[in-house]
Amino acid sequence: MKDLSVGFALCGSFCTFSKALEQMRLLVKAGASVTPIMSENAYSTDTRFGTAEHFRKELESICDEKIIHTISSAEPVGPKKMFDVLLVEPCTGNTLAKLANGITDTAVTMACKSHLRNSRPLVLAVSTNDALGNSARNIGALLNYKNIYFVPMKQDDCVNKPRSVVADFSQTQSAILSALESKQLQPIFV
Repeated sequence: MKDLSVGFALCGSFCTFSKALEQMRLLVKAGASVTPIMSENAYSTDTRFGTAEHFRKELESICDEKIIHTISSAEPVGPKKMFDVLLVEPCTGNTLAKLANGITDTAVTMACKSHLRNSRPLVLAVSTNDALGNSARNIGALLNYKNIYFVPMKQDDCVNKPRSVVADFSQTQSAILSALESKQLQPIFV
């Protein structure tokens, strides 16, 4: 991870922010240069998991970088070749749908689109209650897209939330390293 430039995008799966921040800290500790990116909702929404201000301060403290949080500030990601790899962790069902259908209406989706124009790897860490429902088609579509990879994922509560899937965040660095070699870390479903 040393000297690797990583864009680290967070979408609105607020219940997984603490796990994502743990992985962000590990990337920085491993020597990666990490730039935080947040969707507008993730950047501004207070939830039962914490205030938006708390998370913004935490991200900027970990990365020692300002957060990219607008479409216009995310657009230069590709032209400036800002990142070796872009990670979306957590990646919501909403963001999966937008990526699968070419919709660019948030800072995160703009960063992804802009980054992919250079054929650089995009790694998605799924966290959605409908991954095995409505979002399944979008996951399937994205599995076939060039330069898009997934952090291995699993059902998080198959009894109470049978369609819910969350990435195995502990495999984030391995998924990034595999993506940099143009390989999908296997198995995808653990």
